[in-house]
Amino acid sequence: MKKAALHNLGCKVNAYETEAMQEMLEQAGYEIVPFKEGADVYIINTCTVTNIADRKSRQMLHRARKLNPDAVVVAAGCYVQAQEGKEIDPCIDIVIGNNHKKDLPELLKQYEMEKSGHTEYAMEDINRTKEYEELHLTKPGDHTRAYIKVQDGCNQFCTYCIIPYARGRVRSRQTKDVLEEVRDLAGNGYKEVVLTGIHLSSYGIDFDGQRHLLDLIKEVHKVEGIERIRLGSLEPGIITEEFAKELSEMPKVCPHFHLSLQSGCDATLKRMNRKYTSGEYYDRCQILRKYFDHPALTTDVIVGFPGETEEEFTATVEFLKDICFYETHVFKYSRRKGTKADRMPDQIPEQIKNQRSDVLLALTEKNSGEYRKKLLGRTVKVLLEEESTIGGTTYLTGHTREYVKVAVAPETAAAGEIIDVKVTGLLKDMVLGE
Repeated sequence: MKKAALHNLGCKVNAYETEAMQEMLEQAGYEIVPFKEGADVYIINTCTVTNIADRKSRQMLHRARKLNPDAVVVAAGCYVQAQEGKEIDPCIDIVIGNNHKKDLPELLKQYEMEKSGHTEYAMEDINRTKEYEELHLTKPGDHTRAYIKVQDGCNQFCTYCIIPYARGRVRSRQTKDVLEEVRDLAGNGYKEVVLTGIHLSSYGIDFDGQRHLLDLIKEVHKVEGIERIRLGSLEPGIITEEFAKELSEMPKVCPHFHLSLQSGCDATLKRMNRKYTSGEYYDRCQILRKYFDHPALTTDVIVGFPGETEEEFTATVEFLKDICFYETHVFKYSRRKGTKADRMPDQIPEQIKNQRSDVLLALTEKNSGEYRKKLLGRTVKVLLEEESTIGGTTYLTGHTREYVKVAVAPETAAAGEIIDVKVTGLLKDMVLGE
């Protein structure tokens, strides 16, 4: 039996695809082994979101070659897709673009038969394809929560982002295929699903020009056995009165919303080619708070974008204070060749990026702590997930519907169960309960 090792770089969509490739290899008779010496095949699902991601992708490919010089090294995903037309590293045996991961077992079979010694390619012009690559998972690595990819590609072209060039235009998965996967997961004991995509808010626009994410959520909500539905990152524009009201009427939908922001300053948002103003974003947050009781709102912010003045950064700080997010993921702007922002004047020195990042990290730690404090004394529903050792004490940890991490005594219940927990105390980044 041949041995295969896989390594994932990048986002939740990449993680889903890596798990799908692993399941395909298992079905083809491969033994899945850790990413160490001794594998016959090494598959790296690469990332290209930043120049650092490119470097990590190259490092993992070279590491695979060193682990076994005679192994077949496969490079899949965004890094190699973005390199289309450029010379590929000679350490790679098989290159798989973003719409050909489903072909992995057959490509390995062909490579083994031909033994040509040349790099084999399974690529296409991702910017012209309209085909959604259908992958299917029945048993993800996480034993309680399943991420489900429902959409690929992006039409937004933010000035800092290379992803539309690596993932192509919006392509949506057919509802019937999503539901088939959700039913399989429910049958295997999964209680929570997370709908994810490269630009989730655009789900369905390639069908008839209209967004259909709400329709998809309604269908998933009907699946027996699924008790929680969580949504991946959303664009603020999708949050309307109708959208929020209908979501709030579906009890399985978790009150946890990640709305991508990037900056609280209108001038910066315009240079980023974001499609909203800070005022419009604020209004969408208020709509969610109107229909959900104390929802957890989380976001992403980029500091040090080209041309970001002290005044613009201060506007972002004040905006974040006004919204009071549960969590803010802070990213220092990273130049990415091939994007408009890379060619913009007034690039910000790393020292200033670091200072601004520290300010926002301190603010998000304060806001997160205040959000968790409000849970003290309340009874919350927790999906238990795994045992964790915290400060020398063993706990069973899980998450509330708002995605707040909770620790309880290990004998409370078993992983995979959803139980009522009374919040009794606070830890650094979670709460204690009983």
